[in-house]
Amino acid sequence: MTKFHKYISGAVAGAAALGTVSVAQAADSVNVAFFLEWATPNQIAKVDKAYDEALGVPVNWTDFSTGVAMTEAMLAGDIDIAYSQGLAPFVTAIQQGAPLKMVSIAVIYEANDCFVRNDLGISSANASELEGKTVAVPLNTMADFSFRKQMAALNVDISTMSIVDQAPADGAVSLSDGSVDMACIFGGASAKAAGEVGTPIMSSSEKSEAGIGSFDVVSVTEKFATENPDLVRAFLEVTHEANAAWTGSDAQIAKVAADAGMDVATTKNQMAGFVFPTAEEQIATYFGDDGIAGQAAESLGVVFEKSNISNYSGSLGVVIDGSFLQ
Repeated sequence: MTKFHKYISGAVAGAAALGTVSVAQAADSVNVAFFLEWATPNQIAKVDKAYDEALGVPVNWTDFSTGVAMTEAMLAGDIDIAYSQGLAPFVTAIQQGAPLKMVSIAVIYEANDCFVRNDLGISSANASELEGKTVAVPLNTMADFSFRKQMAALNVDISTMSIVDQAPADGAVSLSDGSVDMACIFGGASAKAAGEVGTPIMSSSEKSEAGIGSFDVVSVTEKFATENPDLVRAFLEVTHEANAAWTGSDAQIAKVAADAGMDVATTKNQMAGFVFPTAEEQIATYFGDDGIAGQAAESLGVVFEKSNISNYSGSLGVVIDGSFLQ
């Protein structure tokens, strides 16, 4: 079992709440990207306007269907902070020279599932039969990363497959109507819909044995981080305070479910598999020269020597920056 997977399996959420204070900065508002169907404790702070109060400016939240779309909005200047952006789309953006920084880990979770249509009779035992089939994958996302890792673990040659780039909700529909044979999904409601007509090609235990795990990040534009470092720190403090205050009570689940656009049962089931590491855990384990964040980014194929990467100066620390957690 890899160090990365051991941490995912063994990490536990919960810590003393971090105090938050209002800050005064040049920005007159903060624009934040997030996902629907992705339930996290900080949505309570979002709904209760705790972010607005702590940052001292309006915080505007916009939902996106993929982490790639989040990057595009950040590059367009429409988004300052992306909450729970997948590591894969963050890495892809860095590879393409995007001026972004990873400043925190949002959530650790089991690798996204790839659902095979039940009528095909394909499981991990005969996964080679997926060769030549059509699969819906939201490209350059953590679902894409999970897809490639699972196919590698099952010795399936993906070059033989027809890969269709579809957001999770669309992939679930395509699986249901038979347009695709397999769909790789993230998001509670989309995964639930896919599960009505399909079964994950690998079980939780099989993914665990193969060391396949995932985590999402909090990313910011370099411009926003440079001009408003206190706002970035305050945003992270509110987030960790919400994580520390999470008990999973019925009232909390109901509030998060409403904001995530899911029913209570789906929300509770999804969050049961989530881990929200404390700032201290992140600093000790994820950031730094030998941190898990850098190791995982390198495993996704970061090639920092590419000449078009303007924000590279010889260290992963340039784009994977844990200083805002301190």
